[in-house]
Amino acid sequence: MSVFGDGLEKAVQRAFTRPIPKTAPAQMRYLVKQLKGTGPTAQTLRVSQRTVERYVKGQIKKPRPDLAARLEAEVTKRWQPQIRAKARRRAATTDGIVIDTRARLGYTAPIGSTDDARIRHLTVALPPQYAARLFDAQQAGAGDQQLQQIAAEALRETYFQDGGHRAGSLEEVRFTDIEHVEFDL
Repeated sequence: MSVFGDGLEKAVQRAFTRPIPKTAPAQMRYLVKQLKGTGPTAQTLRVSQRTVERYVKGQIKKPRPDLAARLEAEVTKRWQPQIRAKARRRAATTDGIVIDTRARLGYTAPIGSTDDARIRHLTVALPPQYAARLFDAQQAGAGDQQLQQIAAEALRETYFQDGGHRAGSLEEVRFTDIEHVEFDL
C-alpha cells in the first residue's frame, strides 16, 4: 500500500471497539468464517488448506513469522467492518480528519512572494469534504500520488489560505520529501 493509504487505514483502525483475536487459531477461525471456507482462506494466506484446518482445530498454535504477519494483516483488514464504515462516514460528514505531517511544502504564487519550499511540521484539522475525498479516492484504489494531491489541496485551502481569508492568489501547494504522515479521526 502507500504512505497515505496506510495512514488513513491506521486512523480508521483506532476506532475499533475491540482488539482483533490474539491467538493464531482464533485469527484463523475468524478468517475462515469471513472468507466462507478453508479453501479461500488457504489461498489468501498462501498456505495449504490442510494447514488452515490444523490451525482451526488447534493442532498448530504458533505460525512462522511471515505467516503470522500475513494472518494478522488479513484479519485486521476485515475486522469490525461496521465500526470502520461508521468512522469513515462520521469523518466525511461531520468531524473531518486531522493530518500530522513533516514534509517539504512550497507553493506556486505571484512573483514577489516567498514561495520557496521548506520543511514544515504541520498538524491541521481538515474539513469533512476533504476527509470524504480522501476516503472515496482510497476506496476507488487511488495511488499515493493522488491521495497526496488531495492532501495538498486540503492544506492549501485550510492552512495556507485559511478558508479564503488570506493568500487568495495561491495556485498550487507542492507537497514533497515526506518524512511522515499520520491521520487521526
